[in-house]
Amino acid sequence: MLSFNEILQRIEQEVSLLHFNCSPDSLYAPVKYILSLGGKRIRPALTLIACNIYKDTIDDAIAPALSLEVFHNFTLLHDDLMDQADKRRNNPTVHKIWNANTAILSGDAMVIASYKIIAGSKPEFLKELIDLFTATALEICGGQQYDMEFESRPDVSEAEYLEMIRLKTAVLLACGLKMGAITGGAPANDAAHLYQYGLNIGLSFQLKDDLLDVYGDPGTFGKNTGGDIICNKKTFLLINALRKATPGQQKKLRQWFAKKEFDPAEKIEAFRRIYNESGVKEMTEAKIQDYYNKALSHLASLNVPEEKLSVLKEVSHILLHRES
Repeated sequence: MLSFNEILQRIEQEVSLLHFNCSPDSLYAPVKYILSLGGKRIRPALTLIACNIYKDTIDDAIAPALSLEVFHNFTLLHDDLMDQADKRRNNPTVHKIWNANTAILSGDAMVIASYKIIAGSKPEFLKELIDLFTATALEICGGQQYDMEFESRPDVSEAEYLEMIRLKTAVLLACGLKMGAITGGAPANDAAHLYQYGLNIGLSFQLKDDLLDVYGDPGTFGKNTGGDIICNKKTFLLINALRKATPGQQKKLRQWFAKKEFDPAEKIEAFRRIYNESGVKEMTEAKIQDYYNKALSHLASLNVPEEKLSVLKEVSHILLHRES
């Protein structure tokens, strides 16, 4: 089996071979820019790793893996614009370098490109891959819509939030794993377990992201911390802080929600203080661990030798303990 580093090297090689040298350059320059920023490449990596569990060669999984990476980066262009985020991977966001219309249109081009890439998959896999990819893309749109709606809702429940991040984040990781299983010729039961592993590791991944947005180091996190707080985004931490906080703390949080003009650093510190006092940091860490354990239980259900799972377990560990 290929190591995780070998998988990542192959992805970087394949991404570098993607051709976006088309006209007009103003449409494709942002595409090349966002892909050049790197990132974790975790979604395509999971696709190739899943394929490699069942096949010695990963060539059949390259097209779906690349389609996922291009689609994922499209979501970042639009997500950053909707959030009015300034930084992505420690670099200016596309709408900051160019403008909002360019971010929208270049993102649209990336969606179309992702379908063009996956269409290059082997015919025997193509329909199943396209059906899964399309269903996942629609789920992600639903998750993003929920995310936007939750910003103005004061009554978002923990269950609603977890369903939103399942749709917005976890399903793409799950999709990548199942596409790898399909191209690797995995039994249907194993493909289903890999999908469930992806959902649970994806939920753990997003909750870790929520935690890092509050407590991470901006230098390693890759974007400004506190962005969720500034935008009044309903996160696992905020929802549970509102539930667990004292009446006085709840009043302070709602007063901050209502402010149109404020010092961002002051708001972030006020929220962080209440999070610390109400114990939601520890609650979030426990939930992350719970989803992580569920993910590993699905790996244990696969009908493959344990040594075949070493790379996925390594990735799981990296995602749980990441600081960026």
